[in-house]
Amino acid sequence: MFKQVAVVGATGAVGRIMLRLLAERKLPVEQYRFLSSARSAGQPLEFQGQTYRLEELTEKSFAGCDLVIASTPDDVAAKYLPAAVAAGATVIDESGYFRMKPDIPLVIPEVNPQAALIDRGIISSPNCSTTQMVVALKPLHDAAGLKRVIVSSYQAVSGAGLQGTTDLIEGTKASLAGTDYRYSTFAHPIAFNLIPQIGSFKDEGYTSEELKMVYETRKIMGLPDLPVTATCVRVPVANCHSETIVVETERPLSVAEARRVLGAFPGIVVVDDPAQGRYPLPSDCTGRDEVFVGRIRRDLSSPQGLAFWCVSDNLRKGAATNAVQIAELLAAHRFGYRR
Repeated sequence: MFKQVAVVGATGAVGRIMLRLLAERKLPVEQYRFLSSARSAGQPLEFQGQTYRLEELTEKSFAGCDLVIASTPDDVAAKYLPAAVAAGATVIDESGYFRMKPDIPLVIPEVNPQAALIDRGIISSPNCSTTQMVVALKPLHDAAGLKRVIVSSYQAVSGAGLQGTTDLIEGTKASLAGTDYRYSTFAHPIAFNLIPQIGSFKDEGYTSEELKMVYETRKIMGLPDLPVTATCVRVPVANCHSETIVVETERPLSVAEARRVLGAFPGIVVVDDPAQGRYPLPSDCTGRDEVFVGRIRRDLSSPQGLAFWCVSDNLRKGAATNAVQIAELLAAHRFGYRR
């Protein structure tokens, strides 16, 4: 049993879901603590029928902790999480700061669980858009080997935090009323619009979000030379990221075989009956922990290609659920925990 678990960022969009999951899944923990910014410190937080007080996050906050689960901006993670490791804790980090550092494992439990089994140090949880794609890619790679991946993502406003959702709701109201609304999260109106930029522009015209999908996918799958290209678009959807994914495999993989290996893989649900209008929709997948796959079909441009549609709740499997699953992996390894 973990003696003391600290949750950093419990009041954010991801943190709130993380608390619900920790309560529902009954991770074996003797004592919880909840750390926050100085602005929020002292405020009450209800968890598992008890009232806790948020504690101010400092570099001395982690004494006695054996596990820290953090969902913070990159700069906060960079400043404080090394202190948690120095205090003897294992850290599960949702930020992007440590993901691509060579000595930091980047973990999706269904894909590379062994990478998480460290006694102390930082374990990174991937970017939400990467996570759902790699879960879907793993069984295809195991069955036929990946040669190339092309992905376009259609990402919900919840991925931009609580204010992103507010921008969509209030911007839509203003647009319908014919009034102005000042967006605080997005550089362009998101109501009735698409924004083909997530993150800042980097090398060769790609955004930081697109490059995350490229480099994180290679690291998690242990395929450093895998050709991957990504286009990431913000869409006026409240929750759940959607992706169109095209893969080319080393050997031909039939549509029927792809459906079979995807459907048999842990954490994937295949919803694929176009004749009946059945395929994954964000409205059906929100609040779920699985990765949903449909529209599986042959790539007409390649004899060894497949195309499919992928939807997942970016706040759950894309963030909170993946972090809690990593904690469960550690608990199983250390204490024989079983859900």
